[in-house]
Amino acid sequence: MTMTSSPGTGPTPSAPALDGERADLIAELTEARGALIRTVNGLSDQQIAERPTVSSLCLGGLVKHVTSTEESWLRFVTEGPSAMTFALPEGVTWEDFAAGTARTYPQWAIDRQNDFQVLPGETLAGILARYEEVAARTEKIVATLPDLSVTHPLPDVPWNEPGAVRSARRVLIHVIAETTQHAGHADILREAIDGQTST
Repeated sequence: MTMTSSPGTGPTPSAPALDGERADLIAELTEARGALIRTVNGLSDQQIAERPTVSSLCLGGLVKHVTSTEESWLRFVTEGPSAMTFALPEGVTWEDFAAGTARTYPQWAIDRQNDFQVLPGETLAGILARYEEVAARTEKIVATLPDLSVTHPLPDVPWNEPGAVRSARRVLIHVIAETTQHAGHADILREAIDGQTST
């Protein structure tokens, strides 16, 4: 898949032949991605790292977070719960983790925190290039899945209901919702930076 971004248009995929449901899901996800990407059009690497509101969110971090979220959930679609590792260090409990009193934090939690930041050396071009790679992989997975109803059990972690499962279809709907939600957050951040909105 080729995905390009131009001011006001967002990513434009060239999709393989998909059945109606898959085409609709990909089109909706592409539209949500476009809304998010439009919020960073024309900004500098410094501006995407700014935190212009009382929250700790920045535009570059939101794009990174959405990228990682999509990548992780689509790995879940193909690999099952082993694709989402939430192991805790020895001697650390979920209560410690939730309270912020863990003596050591797992790498997945550190990575998630870093996803919300623009780290030294990261650029807008690099962040968007990674998003494009993940988007292309998502479309390939959706096109080649034998059935969108294929399900996997969710990882056994406190925020998942015991025994819960997710279908590929529901995962895609979740990724669309997550992307759309953060595109709204990003629009507020962009307006706070320079008065521009993506809508």
